[in-house]
Amino acid sequence: MMFSKFTLVAAAASLTLVAACDPGGPNEYQKTQQGALIGALGGAAIGAVANNDGSNRDRNRSALIGAALGAGAGAAIGNNLDKQAEELRRTLRSDVGVSNNGKNLVVVLSQDLLFATDSTALSGVSRNELAVVAQSLNRYPNTTVNVLGHTDNVGSAAYNLDLSQRRAQAVASVLIGGGVAPSRIRSIGRGEDQPIASNLNAAGRQANRRVEIIITPN
Repeated sequence: MMFSKFTLVAAAASLTLVAACDPGGPNEYQKTQQGALIGALGGAAIGAVANNDGSNRDRNRSALIGAALGAGAGAAIGNNLDKQAEELRRTLRSDVGVSNNGKNLVVVLSQDLLFATDSTALSGVSRNELAVVAQSLNRYPNTTVNVLGHTDNVGSAAYNLDLSQRRAQAVASVLIGGGVAPSRIRSIGRGEDQPIASNLNAAGRQANRRVEIIITPN
């Protein structure tokens, strides 16, 4: 389906408006701006399709309205991701990873911070960090949280899968204890199946032993 000139103008105008509200310049709140553009284009497409049986003028009007509404929704989601990511980076330890890909936030905690070898008992330090994450989740309640446990490939695959699941559940339990609604959280064990580094050396295996908290807007 070809977008009309009005549709593209609406999307561009929405993005320009968000950028104009950003005092920090083009390198800050990029996800907010991206969300506005994606929302504008998606809203325009929905608006045009919804009025597909009307005249060209009516379709253009529907696309324009859809673009404006979509841009607002997309910008709001992107802005929340930007704000939450910045807050988490500021309040969590420097060895806790926080990344924002525009669709969700990923908080990565290493096994060395969380657990002793072959243990599912969380350390005091890690409980403090998870309390910070729980507070953030409570400030931004309109999200779903997946807690993913990962291991290296030392030991049997079955053992590693079970260990990763129990560790993910332990982290999820602390978040729930911090006031996060259980209905928002799902714990998943990935075992050794999703390494982010080579398991052929100690540094790589250390990186692979981790828990990821993936925060996705609803």
